[in-house]
Amino acid sequence: MKLEIAPVPPGGGRPQVTRPDVKLLACIGEEGVRKMVSDHYDLLRLSEIGGMFPRWDKEFEAAKLRSSDFFIQALGGPDYFNQNQGNPMLVSRHVHFKITAQAREIWLNAYKEILPKLDAPEDVVVSFWNYLNIFSIWMVNS
Repeated sequence: MKLEIAPVPPGGGRPQVTRPDVKLLACIGEEGVRKMVSDHYDLLRLSEIGGMFPRWDKEFEAAKLRSSDFFIQALGGPDYFNQNQGNPMLVSRHVHFKITAQAREIWLNAYKEILPKLDAPEDVVVSFWNYLNIFSIWMVNS
């Protein structure tokens, strides 16, 4: 499975994001999305950017829930994120974190470990990767 990281455009541009194939949610279900996000966060917690995530377990689990709610919604599932957090506005929600191109690569590399293990067709997984890859450029703010 070819999962390449796109470079951040010079000057901090925001490329157009293509929504992921909703078939991923059909393939792995809500619990699969929650496990994927949980596994991703567990890797991040141990990474160079682990300090960007909540230190205490209760808050860390709450962050996992918010993220999985977002991805379930992005994959065409129930709007859990909007119900519990309001409109995503993720760029402004992440503005207080210093997110560099290197931090983005660490974040994406953790997904590169997890995505090939999903029980879904390769094209569906690649569609989700493409979404993460471009969407994550929007979060780079330093």
